[in-house]
Amino acid sequence: MTKLVVLKIGDSSFEQGFTVTLQIGEEGDRPFTEITGKLPPCPEMPLYYDRWQSSYLQLGNQYRLDAAKIQVTNVSITQDCHSMSHMLRARFNTWLRAEEFRPLREKWLERLSPTDEIRVILQSENSQLQRLPWHSWDLLDRYPKAEIALASPTYEYIIQSLAPKPVVNILAILGSSQGIDIQADQALLQKCPHADVSFLVEPQRQELTDYLWKKNWDILFFAGHSSSQQHDSCGRIYLNKTDSLSIGELKYALRKAIERGLKLAIFNSCDGLGLARELADLHIPQMIVMREPVPDQVAQQFLKYFLEGFANGESLYQAVRQGRERLQGMEDRFPCATWLPIICQNPAQIPPTWQDLIQIQKPEPDLHQSFRPKINKALLSSLAVTALVCGIRWLGILQSSELQAYNQMMRSRPDEGTDQRLLVVTIDDTDLMNQRRNQELLKGTSISDTYLDKLLTKLQEYQPLAIGLDIYRDFPAENPDLISRLQKTDNLIGVCKGSDITANTKGIQPPPEIPLQRLGFSDFIHDADDVVRRHLLYMNQETASVCSASYALSTQLAFRYLLSKGIEPKFTSTGNLQLDKTVFNRLSSRAGAYQGIDANGGQVLLNYRSTKQIAEQISLTQLLSNPINPQAIQNRIVLIGVVAKGDLPDYWATPYGTRLDEQMSGVLVHAHKVSQILSAVLDGRPLLRVWSPWLEVIWIGSWSVVGGVLAWQWRLLPRLALALGVASGVLYLLCFGLLIGGLWVPFTPSVLSLVATAGVISKFTINHNQET
Repeated sequence: MTKLVVLKIGDSSFEQGFTVTLQIGEEGDRPFTEITGKLPPCPEMPLYYDRWQSSYLQLGNQYRLDAAKIQVTNVSITQDCHSMSHMLRARFNTWLRAEEFRPLREKWLERLSPTDEIRVILQSENSQLQRLPWHSWDLLDRYPKAEIALASPTYEYIIQSLAPKPVVNILAILGSSQGIDIQADQALLQKCPHADVSFLVEPQRQELTDYLWKKNWDILFFAGHSSSQQHDSCGRIYLNKTDSLSIGELKYALRKAIERGLKLAIFNSCDGLGLARELADLHIPQMIVMREPVPDQVAQQFLKYFLEGFANGESLYQAVRQGRERLQGMEDRFPCATWLPIICQNPAQIPPTWQDLIQIQKPEPDLHQSFRPKINKALLSSLAVTALVCGIRWLGILQSSELQAYNQMMRSRPDEGTDQRLLVVTIDDTDLMNQRRNQELLKGTSISDTYLDKLLTKLQEYQPLAIGLDIYRDFPAENPDLISRLQKTDNLIGVCKGSDITANTKGIQPPPEIPLQRLGFSDFIHDADDVVRRHLLYMNQETASVCSASYALSTQLAFRYLLSKGIEPKFTSTGNLQLDKTVFNRLSSRAGAYQGIDANGGQVLLNYRSTKQIAEQISLTQLLSNPINPQAIQNRIVLIGVVAKGDLPDYWATPYGTRLDEQMSGVLVHAHKVSQILSAVLDGRPLLRVWSPWLEVIWIGSWSVVGGVLAWQWRLLPRLALALGVASGVLYLLCFGLLIGGLWVPFTPSVLSLVATAGVISKFTINHNQET
């Protein structure tokens, strides 16, 4: 594939130096490399050029110039012209090897191969800069398929109305022939294959205008005398012995010709940069002009060489380079002949081949349209990657990594503060030691009958709404007062643990003194990594289970608290628990990151309260030995549980930590569960939910498309890596923000699709570049 190199040189001067921007890309695509450097001040460069130009003009060759400027001399100064050209070339290349310009040169050498076909476009408004011998830049000598063209920094794509046709339509204007032979040009044009050439020989102005309006021309050719004026800002062609006109005087006719398909203008005449400057304002696609006065024989030979290459399948740029370089054989008689031909290019257009001019079927697509194939490739690649990622996700391969990302987001949420509706009475190692010191019999549990009776008595004095006893008592009490208290304390909820034959799990019986309606199961559901992320609200116990409680301890406590607010539980037609307007939608076996889990019972995601301490806590010893503020207990839910780590510790891995020193005690997990229910119903705090599988596929696929788009827009690995990093960061922030709002959306599959699609597109691009 042809490479496109653009050198944008800022509007400054040789006294101040020039800012230069180098862009490298592929034909019809956005640049994949851009770097900025500088050409240092070189005030002597125009002087070198003027000296060379003066010696060149003194050669006295018969130029295709204004007849009044034709001069013939018998004095040979050929050697002087050669010497001046060598000096100009040497000083020019020394300037281009300046330290400030070195990064651009090195980037060129790094990104372009000597085998590449390269179009180089020099964009500058400085006419002196444009006249310099850029074709003699030593860097171009390393690239035999590179050719440079001049362009204006201001350009525009022109939509041309084109129709299929079997030939190339050429309008050939043969102007004033005073002192030159233009019949040779005519003969060369007549030999062009598949061409319909219309000749205008020394036409009148009206005749030329009518011809430009008359037909859909592909190529406009002029041979004769011409000149540039006012520092190359305008040009003039000589139609016949008496009439001449500027490009501006043909503006409307030329504009119409361009709109109707004119692709190329060739001015095989002298000093054409002024003509090119005016034609560029009309946004003509391509021009070939002579930068200096051109000898008649040189003009004829260049046209011959150019047409041989272009009409036989060479690209426009290659045909110009080959035609220009073949003029070297004439430089013993016509010094610097290879310096004369130059392409002037509209950067918005892609040069056509000769065959393109014959077989045009539809308007040439603009640069925006050229993006469509790449977008299609990105879409197809993203579809394949999305299908693959969703497939391995469905198999559960990504579940572990997704849950780890979920943990990280849960830990990163802002602090919500403690839940003031709860109080947790803890039994720690100190409390156990104090009981043993007082000769209390613990019977394998964490609190003796005496201490439990004292605790319940004191709590009841302050009228809590509910008391949750998260302590297993699968044996009868011996203390008569405790027996009575367990039986008659209506707001006391005891616990038991259900049996599970499939998991070979034996249950734990409830306290025999507490009736069934005041029992809650303490069963936790943990994932494969032993982390508790789900909340089991209710379940149907096995027939032979030693625990017949249908609701969890947290659910029973929440029910009693909400009943004081006039809220009673009910179930929807789909079997979901509803409290007031809040519906607790059960998880399915495939919900979010979960793939094929046991979703029996009323399971929801456990939306832990983001806080360092879920509720106020007080130890057993502190509560029994110190006065208590009644407001700390009245109308609250009190949970009693063990936080000791010495005797049979009750600790669980949570998203907040899985190491032993980071795990959470069971009573605090119950507190989070109670808080989740109350906060959802009374405070509107969101429950965690997931999308339907199809919405998740669309979400994953969307990020796959983003990865594809990034890959063909930024092809350099460092830039692509940066873009992917930014996109992944945005994805994480979106997922994190949605999680705070109660929606758990896929992060790991999405970022995997993003990166994988970018990798696939990048691989396609690298392979394509290597093939071309």
